[in-house]
Amino acid sequence: MPRVFITGLGFVTSIGNDRPAVTQSLRELRHGFELYPPFLKPEIPVKVVGTIKEFSTNSPDPEDWTFPNRYKIKRELLRSMAPNGLFAHCAMLQAVADANLSEADVSNPGTGLYAASGGSPYLTHHHHERLQKMGVMRCSPLGIVASIVGTLNFNLVAAFKIRGASCGFSSACASSAHAIGFALDDLMLGRQNRMFIVGAEDGNADAILPFAGMRTLSLQTDPNIASRPFDAARDGFVGTGGASVLVLETEAEVLRRGVRPYAELIGWGQASDGYNVAISHPDGGGSAAAMNLALHAARVNPSEVDYVNAHATSTLIGDISEARALRSVFKESLNQVAVSSTKALTGHGLSLAGAMESAFCALALRDGFLPGNAHLTKVDPECAGLNLPTSTVSQPINIVVKNSSGFGGANVALVFKRAL
Repeated sequence: MPRVFITGLGFVTSIGNDRPAVTQSLRELRHGFELYPPFLKPEIPVKVVGTIKEFSTNSPDPEDWTFPNRYKIKRELLRSMAPNGLFAHCAMLQAVADANLSEADVSNPGTGLYAASGGSPYLTHHHHERLQKMGVMRCSPLGIVASIVGTLNFNLVAAFKIRGASCGFSSACASSAHAIGFALDDLMLGRQNRMFIVGAEDGNADAILPFAGMRTLSLQTDPNIASRPFDAARDGFVGTGGASVLVLETEAEVLRRGVRPYAELIGWGQASDGYNVAISHPDGGGSAAAMNLALHAARVNPSEVDYVNAHATSTLIGDISEARALRSVFKESLNQVAVSSTKALTGHGLSLAGAMESAFCALALRDGFLPGNAHLTKVDPECAGLNLPTSTVSQPINIVVKNSSGFGGANVALVFKRAL
């Protein structure tokens, strides 16, 4: 079957809005957290968010949005976007340029796009409120396509004239990892030659604050310690938004175009916990099964893995569950495999997380470094035995596993290899 490579990346994230900035933040363990003005009210217990800089999308009217001048987006395209759509469009432009793709490369039957987002609760609320207060005929005709869960793929497929496969994925925090896995299948089976994978979230109050009701958000007021996966004092995740885009291409396309890939995607696996609608199974069985399936598909022995980019969100149950899964999979080679969660820097991007963190893995593989565990001062005894570096390690790495988990116990593992 065809080999599949990552050839382009695009970023709008709390730790940077382009590849050089993101790489520097990962190397220096520089977080993107701030006290979030809409949360600075006494009745709101959550205070810290992984904010997106250089963009302002506080208005329901895209005419009021501001974003960097380097992006030229037509007014008729903006009208049907949510904030996450704007982030994704800008990240798409970056990825197209980064992969050195022509218009013909982007728009043809062999190029598709898979996207993941939770839609836009912000715009959904706005348009429903307008309908109830002003009547149906005063509603925007583009309100639905700007707000519902498929808004990313609707807008991007139309704007970039995508003619191949397209679909939106909805498995909560595993969504964009699922998109990567199914895209790999399409490419290896010869259904497509190139796939864009897009994850994006609004990252505003409407998207983040409901998780406070689940008691899953950190209540820390100090941005420097709000997100600390695997730490004994962690108290929940920090929300974030933004967008990340990956370009996946077959080896034939890489050779035809003469591009240098970031990494090779060599296998994936998925499994479910069958346990609880909202929390991971305490023993990590579903995550372990997904990793084992991914390693089997990639024909990789656990002892060959150099680094695991963990899903670990900094929640009490989730981090322990993943630690147990890692012990189950790596056994006697556990102390040889470096493990870190870059959510300590970015926060948790929900359905964006899998794509964003896979892009981080691609950077680590091509540039030769392992991001450390920021803000980790005292390892939770339940996570003891994991190799958890607290600073970035500069060294060539060959095999990386990326874990993602979502509501309902959906687990995805992806295996990447250094492109030789």
